[in-house]
Amino acid sequence: MTVTGKDLIDLCFPQGPALGVALEHVRAQGLQGEALRAYVAANRPAPYLPLQDNPPAFALNVEAEDETESANVAAVTATMEAVMRTPTVRAGAVMPDACPAGPSGTIPVGGVVVAENAIHPGFHSADICCSVMLTEFAEADPAAVLDAVHAATHFGPGGRANGRRYTVSLDLLDAFRTNRFLNDDKILRAAVEHMGTQGDGNHFAFVGRSAAKGTVCLVTHHGSRGAGAGLYAAGMRAADNFRKDLSPATHKDNAWIPADSPEGVAYWEALQLIRRWTKANHDAIHQAVTLATGAKMKERFWNEHNFVFRRGDLFYHAKGATPVDSDFLPDTSGVQIVPLNMAEPVLLIRGQATGRNLGFAPHGAGRNLSRSAHKRGLGAQDEKAVFARETAGLDARFWSGHIDLSELPSAYKPAATVRSQMRRFDLADVVDEIHPFGCIMAGDWERDAPWRLKAVARARERAARPA
Repeated sequence: MTVTGKDLIDLCFPQGPALGVALEHVRAQGLQGEALRAYVAANRPAPYLPLQDNPPAFALNVEAEDETESANVAAVTATMEAVMRTPTVRAGAVMPDACPAGPSGTIPVGGVVVAENAIHPGFHSADICCSVMLTEFAEADPAAVLDAVHAATHFGPGGRANGRRYTVSLDLLDAFRTNRFLNDDKILRAAVEHMGTQGDGNHFAFVGRSAAKGTVCLVTHHGSRGAGAGLYAAGMRAADNFRKDLSPATHKDNAWIPADSPEGVAYWEALQLIRRWTKANHDAIHQAVTLATGAKMKERFWNEHNFVFRRGDLFYHAKGATPVDSDFLPDTSGVQIVPLNMAEPVLLIRGQATGRNLGFAPHGAGRNLSRSAHKRGLGAQDEKAVFARETAGLDARFWSGHIDLSELPSAYKPAATVRSQMRRFDLADVVDEIHPFGCIMAGDWERDAPWRLKAVARARERAARPA
């Protein structure tokens, strides 16, 4: 008698890709009777992990204070409730700067999710190790520091041209090559070309003065650029392969890599290497400014806010949340950096882990509206007038030369709201403020993007053709 797939299913072999492989083996070996039952018992895969019907609760450390905020909090709550049903999830928290970051079921910005024996690439997002670094100078002219960082940094897409690149540690590149996720030509090329660059969006170089000390400070904000984006893409592919075998019901964005698998061990190592690269990227820019100004550095420290932190077999995923738990601060004194917007002070905070915060605090001001919705809300206002009004008294610059209305202060949640809720929910204490002198951001670089210029040229050609 020929064994069929139904015969294997009747013996409790689950349906799925493994069924066809097992059936081929059984037929090739001619297994029947007790030998067939023994094979199925020894080789059937574990049952699929279902979504949790009674998921763990999460702490909502944000309150709505107006109608727009109510819609934002409702969306954040709904998406977080879906995230918490993921089979590996054991705890969660939402910070005051939270906002949705994709379709329902995707971890929000400002979300913290704890998973057991699992690393979820989607929970740290594509901008792995997005982070901030601060250098405090003993004596420095803020205008000179801002000019120096303007000359030292690079915003916008892509990397630096050959001849204008910063040096990347050969030891670090060699470590990339030994990792199964990072040994990729595109990732290795990005690691070289993107050193000394900051990208676009909400990334910045900020110069201000400490309220407590009166010293001038430089703060930069950016992530791991193309190298991190490449690791994220590879991690998501690996996680989805596991999802198909372990839990097809899990949202694709929430797929995971088992931490104790060979892939999990390699991915964890890759995250640490990307962390080293990102810290070196910040440091390269800060050191260039230090040398250019001749200023004496008093202190330099940094913290990431898009990353994964580990305690035993529990993995704490932060997507836009600043760690304050001492276990998650391997190379700082415990003081962490939280920027708000270009017109507000950068906060220096210190906190402790509680049941509400899971060891994290806000990472910034967050948004109540999307970039496009904010721009629509400004209506027909002249962008130069809006820029002048919102940056009065500041040396605010856009590196591309084009104003980005979606990065002006009004695009973000009120800083006072985030600060008050940080106090209300006992997330962290402010120990100093860096009051703004000036700031540099990428700006609306897409206005000069090659694809846009070509489209404009084609439109002009069509308009010039005779009817």
